Amino acid sequence: MELTLIPEGLNATTAGFLLLCSVLTSMITASLGAGGGILLLVLMAFWIPPAAIIPVHGMIQLGSNAGRATLTWRHTDWKAIAAFAPGVLVGATLGAWILVDLPTYLWQLTIGLFVLFLCWGPALPRGVFGSTGIFLASGLTSFITLFVGATGPLVASFIKQMHTDRFTTVATFATAMTLQHAPKALVFGLAGFMFRDWILFILAMIAFGFAGTWLGLHVLRSMSNRHFSRVFNILLTLLALRLLWQAGGSAGWW
Repeated sequence: MELTLIPEGLNATTAGFLLLCSVLTSMITASLGAGGGILLLVLMAFWIPPAAIIPVHGMIQLGSNAGRATLTWRHTDWKAIAAFAPGVLVGATLGAWILVDLPTYLWQLTIGLFVLFLCWGPALPRGVFGSTGIFLASGLTSFITLFVGATGPLVASFIKQMHTDRFTTVATFATAMTLQHAPKALVFGLAGFMFRDWILFILAMIAFGFAGTWLGLHVLRSMSNRHFSRVFNILLTLLALRLLWQAGGSAGWW
């Protein structure tokens, strides 16, 4: 099959719009710390076939986070990443082999409430941010992301409690999410998803996202750590409230 920039089911206008969205959402994540990935997921859901949303979004986020991690690697907390990486392997392996049939609203409710707790609840004990705590957080979120693709706010809110410097927060989050999205290519490839049909579109989205990251990091430099922390908390809270609203809709509560 011939490779094409516009996969079946999309047209030139929609593909162009999503490419611009990749610039905007990457800029949001680079400048505000989080939020762009889940916003892109919501936008893609309007046009991307359901079976393709999570694997395609995962590969776009892999490239976008890898670009952001490359541009900010000097600020990365590599000790935390060393503990995070093994958890990704364990969580992704379990997710690939265990059949999960829990209601969608349960994932949304759990993630939303936990993000709110991490943002506004009491600070977690410092021991939680040791190697064991980071490994467990990584394993759990890596397992969940294969099914819901929306664990970014949870990882971001966890990392936020570890660091006060805005660049360290953004850099460490980008590297962690790069590791977390990487196994999706293998897992969904083994499951039979045809990445070949989407590869040029994915690469274009990553390239446009890199431009957004570059712009977003310039915005980040103009912020103070205090202002960044305030905006970061508000953004994560809005994302958590959105998840709770979705949970209520999925459960039929409204």
